[in-house]
Amino acid sequence: MPTGKRIFLQRELPDKKLIESFSKLPSATIDDCMSRNAGMNARIKLMSKPNKIMCGPALTVKARSGDNLAVQAALNYAKSGDIIVVSTDGEYYSRAIVGEVMLTYAKYQDQLGGIVIDGPIRDIDSLKNFDMPIYATGTTPEGPYTEGPGEVNVPVTVGDRSINPGDIIVGDEDGVVVIPREDAEDLLPKAQAYDQKDAARVHQNQTSGEDRSFVEQALKNKGFEIIDDIYSNRK
Repeated sequence: MPTGKRIFLQRELPDKKLIESFSKLPSATIDDCMSRNAGMNARIKLMSKPNKIMCGPALTVKARSGDNLAVQAALNYAKSGDIIVVSTDGEYYSRAIVGEVMLTYAKYQDQLGGIVIDGPIRDIDSLKNFDMPIYATGTTPEGPYTEGPGEVNVPVTVGDRSINPGDIIVGDEDGVVVIPREDAEDLLPKAQAYDQKDAARVHQNQTSGEDRSFVEQALKNKGFEIIDDIYSNRK
């Protein structure tokens, strides 16, 4: 099997109950519980209007710059609820990888959980109203080639994050986070507890306000100087 032209049909998948639980948590909460080091680069933006948080197992695609043959293949092998995650070999802005035709098929026939592309899309007039989550770097009328090479269900890097097939992908209006499949079970209770803590802090700030003394303590610990005067650069 030639490297660069491989399609693996099998993945190790996370428990469906984990996916259901993570689908109730914001991406920011999950990222905070992963040392704030799980979010994809902000160049990858939400382009559609989904009616819920995107959450599902990664079906990874390594595409050649400006070419979508491997993405077309992924549509043939995707299962309902999958998140197709596409690496574009650093071609972040110049050539659309998918458009209305492919994503209409993905929505109505594959029933994908969403798609994340480290590159642009086209036909935004139609796609911006899709309730299927679509994440991309932007739009362009320049269409793709369909020649290959490419690979499906291999490790990829998307949005500057490493992703393995079967990792859990979560996306909302803030962006996309990646949860390694083997870390998901241990991470879930921590993220749920953190989410409850954040909700309590928001409620407190809506009513009595929280104790802000921790800020002064942090400034002191980090050696900040508090100067009760006006700044001047005059000698």
